[in-house]
Amino acid sequence: MLYDIKLVIRYAYEAPVAGGRHLMRVMPRAICGGQRLIAGSLAIGPRPSDRTDRTDFFGNALTMVAFRDGHLDLAVEMLARVEVAAVEEELDVSPSLPHLRDEIAAALVLTAAAPHHFLGPSPRIPSDAMIADHARAAVAGAETVRIAVERLGQAIHRDFTYDGKATKVDTTPRQAFDLKRGVCQDFSHIMICGLRALGIPAGYVSGFLRTEPPKGRPRLEGADAMHAWVRAWGGQEAGWIAYDPTNRIWAGTDHIVVAHGRDYGDCAPVIGVLRTFGGHETSQSVDVIPVGDPA
Repeated sequence: MLYDIKLVIRYAYEAPVAGGRHLMRVMPRAICGGQRLIAGSLAIGPRPSDRTDRTDFFGNALTMVAFRDGHLDLAVEMLARVEVAAVEEELDVSPSLPHLRDEIAAALVLTAAAPHHFLGPSPRIPSDAMIADHARAAVAGAETVRIAVERLGQAIHRDFTYDGKATKVDTTPRQAFDLKRGVCQDFSHIMICGLRALGIPAGYVSGFLRTEPPKGRPRLEGADAMHAWVRAWGGQEAGWIAYDPTNRIWAGTDHIVVAHGRDYGDCAPVIGVLRTFGGHETSQSVDVIPVGDPA
């Protein structure tokens, strides 16, 4: 499937800001056999004093910018054409949970895709006993890792309510868990926390959802902004598998990946520091337009 994607993020400051330094992860990434970035551009206004484009440890496209002069607003506009490969129905070749431990131990690498980076707590996803208990109850009797991932995602979709006003970007997984409300970031963090408690390496995925669903299919939650879902390591044969708990579906051709990481902190679209004494307002718009199957 071929998509044209447009993302616009705007910041309006109450007072002039200066000395700003920002990291941006908004460009769709290339994934061997799954996703191809055909063309992409990132425009930033006002023009930064310094700009560096590279990839980070996890292979995400990273843009670093710095501003010396004062400014009252900031606009980030990303345009991309991306090809997403069709997802065939997968056979479940993932091991049982006890056998997964042996496969993790046998993975004697520390590359970005190694399961070891995604097994323990991370800065935004600490261990939590109540979330762990919820996960164990949800996957009780699951024969394979893939079944466990799906059951936990289904349980989160069933037990939690999508509410864009209930949480903030710095809401912890436990706070969202207690509220039983939140957005895709919260549901993904809770699911990752639960999977790690089960001994399943799990990480965060940021990206985009198809804006207009195919005829006869419902519109997905999160399609008007950047979205988040979960990837879990299903063993040596299955590799990484991705599930969207917000919409209770396996990630497929409607999902366009921007970044992989341990949690939101590794994938945040824009983070940084600046000098100011006032507040600011932020807006975000996303368009994901199918342009037909590639030739």
